[in-house]
Amino acid sequence: MADRSAIEWTEATWNPTTGCDRVSAGCDHCYALTLAKRLKAMGAAKYQQDGNERTSGPGFGLTLHPDSLDLPRRWRAPRLVFVNSMSDLFHARVPRDFVRQVFAVMAETPQHTYQILTKRARRLRLLAPELPWPPNVWMGVSVEDTTTLNRIDDLRGTGAQVKFLSCEPLLGRLTGIDLTGIDWVIGGGESGPGHRRLDPDWVRHLRDECLAADVSFFFKQWGGRTPKAGGRTIDGRTWDQRPDTQHQADPVKTVASL
Repeated sequence: MADRSAIEWTEATWNPTTGCDRVSAGCDHCYALTLAKRLKAMGAAKYQQDGNERTSGPGFGLTLHPDSLDLPRRWRAPRLVFVNSMSDLFHARVPRDFVRQVFAVMAETPQHTYQILTKRARRLRLLAPELPWPPNVWMGVSVEDTTTLNRIDDLRGTGAQVKFLSCEPLLGRLTGIDLTGIDWVIGGGESGPGHRRLDPDWVRHLRDECLAADVSFFFKQWGGRTPKAGGRTIDGRTWDQRPDTQHQADPVKTVASL
């Protein structure tokens, strides 16, 4: 577990698995894949298994870490915990029983709030009936463009009490997005070498859809060469809403251009 995560919308991370494989356009410049390569070179034990050279990379092969399962039980002070910041719990090679073990730990540690994010929405929906869904487990799916909007329907088919979307990196205008049953939306741009530009109108559209649906909106970053290069304000305002806080949204739905 890593305390004091640099990710703006969480506080800590817990990685019972590491490694992954690219599945959609949002994976093209995966920060975790790049970090895993660096950690392997540094000798980090969790990152010594290589993944497929076409879909993964050095140190990023899918690996289970059963010895990490007990860590949340030892962490008594409440934390907002991002589960598998370096992997995807619903990856096809994560055994069903291991997924159930992770959920059991979360259910047994109600002092923490867990945030799970997946791009494998179909497998999520398939396994959802087998899993406990305690209120301290927030479930999310990545939605980077209109080709991945179907993931939202799969998320709605789970028993999670808090459902959220990560629209980061946002790669296009999410025309037709349906936020029924969604509690929280995170938006953001890409950072690092080769980052793709984030159009301000895509962000405004997403924000306005959240306002219209009374859904909490969190804008993480514009992105650029570094994560903080472009800042994180939209038309002079920072959006830090969370699903457990009262909405503070401005009622004006249309704003001037940057």
